Amino acid sequence: MSAAVVLQSEKDDVRHGERPKMGPVLHAEGLSKDYGPVTVLSNVTLDVFPGEIHAIIGENGAGKSTFMRLLSGYAEPTSGTIEIAGRNVRFSKPEHAQNSGIVLVHQEILLADGLTVAENLFLGRELMRNGMVDDRTMRRLAVEKLSELGCHVKPNRLVRDISLADRQLVQIARALLDDYKLVIFDEPTAVLTGGEVERLLALILQLKRHGAAVLYISHRLDEVQRLADKVSVLRDGKLVGTYAGSNLSQMDMARLMVGRDLAALYPQKRNGAAGAPSLEVQGLVVPGYARDISFTARKGEILGFAGMIGAGRTEVFEGIMGLRAAHGTVTLDGQTIDIRSPRAAMDAGIGYLTEDRKGKGLLLQERLAPNLTLSALTRFHPSLVMRRAREQAALVDAVDTYDIRLKTLGVRAGQLSGGNQQKLLLAKVLLTNPSVVVIDEPTRGIDIANKAQIYAFVHRLVGEGRTCIVVSSEMQELIGLCDRILVMREGRITGEVSGDRMTEHDIALLATSNVTTAAE
Repeated sequence: MSAAVVLQSEKDDVRHGERPKMGPVLHAEGLSKDYGPVTVLSNVTLDVFPGEIHAIIGENGAGKSTFMRLLSGYAEPTSGTIEIAGRNVRFSKPEHAQNSGIVLVHQEILLADGLTVAENLFLGRELMRNGMVDDRTMRRLAVEKLSELGCHVKPNRLVRDISLADRQLVQIARALLDDYKLVIFDEPTAVLTGGEVERLLALILQLKRHGAAVLYISHRLDEVQRLADKVSVLRDGKLVGTYAGSNLSQMDMARLMVGRDLAALYPQKRNGAAGAPSLEVQGLVVPGYARDISFTARKGEILGFAGMIGAGRTEVFEGIMGLRAAHGTVTLDGQTIDIRSPRAAMDAGIGYLTEDRKGKGLLLQERLAPNLTLSALTRFHPSLVMRRAREQAALVDAVDTYDIRLKTLGVRAGQLSGGNQQKLLLAKVLLTNPSVVVIDEPTRGIDIANKAQIYAFVHRLVGEGRTCIVVSSEMQELIGLCDRILVMREGRITGEVSGDRMTEHDIALLATSNVTTAAE
């Protein structure tokens, strides 16, 4: 579909075939939401029909999450109306939406860390037998429901002890325990990889076949292209238009989201060989997660780490950073270093961007300046004397350098969009001037325009002679960004791909089979 055709269509809804004979499950008319003087959603009208997957796309800050919160009872509209199956409704809390047949699968993990998997799954709707909570039946049903999603975590494990991906699958299973008229998915695959994503997408298609209406929000445009019957685009809080999913390419979607043509998503790869060895790891063991890990990363190189959920990629670098117990030999620029804490790793010259920016990377309730300087406190506040002016100057420079979009410098980190939070985290790590930068899931949950910026920042890092290691669940991201890719499976490195062998097929083979090198 040409750009001209797509952009011309902004004024006219493109319908996917004929309107279904049944009325819409959801009719939202003129929904708007103001927070004080700021309008975050303006006059959005949308229909969603039974047996239809309707995707909502847009940049961070476009109003997608606000729209979902209005539909699911987490916020009330300033103006506009919501009809469910032809009946006008007004939700003042999520329970009201659920009672009307609407469920929201959150992007954020909203589980009780101190309860078990089964207890979380049935929290607030516990099964009873003879006046007692029926734990045995709840555990059995938890296993069945999670197995449908390809999750095999034990039902009696505490949620705090399972991986981020497994927590998301538990949250999805909890949301789908009952039958609903409308299921809203907000970035459901952000922390999933490979087989988990495929099983979830198959489940969503099954919901459609059973007549449920699905609203699907995702920054992964390939998923939108595969699933969506219709695609509605939000930009700056307004509805650009609704389009037949079959008529839109991923580039069309990106163009509609940002209102302009995007340059190539991945910067052109650099010519020439990488420099001298920078980070060398030999025989690293992270008990319970990884063993016999050996690799070399070079100056001016982007080295990727691929693998399925549970392969041990994150745990390897948490071990190198002193965040987990680990033993082995770690050498930086020819000098063996003894890393037993994150501070020791940072002092040695290794920076680490965690995959969980909200839970581990940033203090969401704190202002931006303290978040930025937290890893370099002695530089900004020597002798325990608070130098606010120096800290504020660093924030102004970071906002300019990393294009952090905000209305005022006084906002809290949790008020930034996902893409701007990621750029703030990158600025925080680079403030310590590391020679090696490890980025775990660099673009998880951020829009395509911010992805392009993050990729450009990574290329700038290696252009300065630093070493960059990228851990990612998106194979295409690794292929487009990296010079080499190491693949892990079940806690071990199973092989390396580069050049023409850097394909999804070869990566998947190493990640899922018993081979130890790419196929010839």
